[in-house]
Amino acid sequence: MRDALAGYEISTDTDRLDVGLIHGFLAEESYWSRGVPRKVVETAVQNSLCFGVYLGTEQVGFGRVVTDKATFALLADLFILKEHRGKGLSKWLMRCIVDHGDLQGLRRLLLLTSDAHGLYAQFGFRPLGAPSRFMEVLRADIYQAPPR
Repeated sequence: MRDALAGYEISTDTDRLDVGLIHGFLAEESYWSRGVPRKVVETAVQNSLCFGVYLGTEQVGFGRVVTDKATFALLADLFILKEHRGKGLSKWLMRCIVDHGDLQGLRRLLLLTSDAHGLYAQFGFRPLGAPSRFMEVLRADIYQAPPR
């Protein structure tokens, strides 16, 4: 999935993913999975539809979708490295995700965000219509080391 942005490419080829880079960003820079173990990231990547953003051979962004490819999908772990932001890559990545063939005809596509509502609204995401219908088990500090 090439783009007019000088040399950037988006691919769903999992063999190209730099799991070290993905883990590093999620564990050290993200607000949503700080401290996540590498093994957890490896398992998540293996069991998701993943999108890598590349400049040449260097991975500069990522997004993954947890889905049954029939009725439901959850967008997770979307990021563009800081030095590549401001070029439209997040919008392009989102367009590639929502247009992907395996994600057409789904009844529900969800995501969670604290700071990118404007980006996701451009692709049809809205606040939950009936939040009282949703329930969760949240273990927010699951990746944090226990106190000694």
